[in-house]
Amino acid sequence: MQAAKAISVPAAMLAAVLTAACSPNDPAQHTAADTSADAVADPLSAEAIEQIYWRSCHSCHGGGVNGAPRTGDSAAWAPRLAKGMDTLVANAINGYKAMPPRGLCFDCSEAQFAGLIRYMAAEQPKPE
Repeated sequence: MQAAKAISVPAAMLAAVLTAACSPNDPAQHTAADTSADAVADPLSAEAIEQIYWRSCHSCHGGGVNGAPRTGDSAAWAPRLAKGMDTLVANAINGYKAMPPRGLCFDCSEAQFAGLIRYMAAEQPKPE
């Protein structure tokens, strides 16, 4: 009988949590997961581009691996940007030097690649 009580208390707590999760949408109750869902809804939003960057681009462009221009290094990006966005997007899609085709973003659209390039070429805020 004691084991039945031990199982029913966690089950009751789980039911309460699940029931609360089904409550009507209250803007005050939005979470980080809601924000991520919003980014998916607009795959070109600044937040969506930043999420893709951290998932796909940072591993090479964060530290300049194999000659990749570092994120936020406007001097390194300037000659590349001078080639034009169409060329940079084509290089990202087809691969260029040590960068494999599509980098590490196999599901990115051309518009997302352009957004990622703009994000990486811009000066990034310095951590405090």
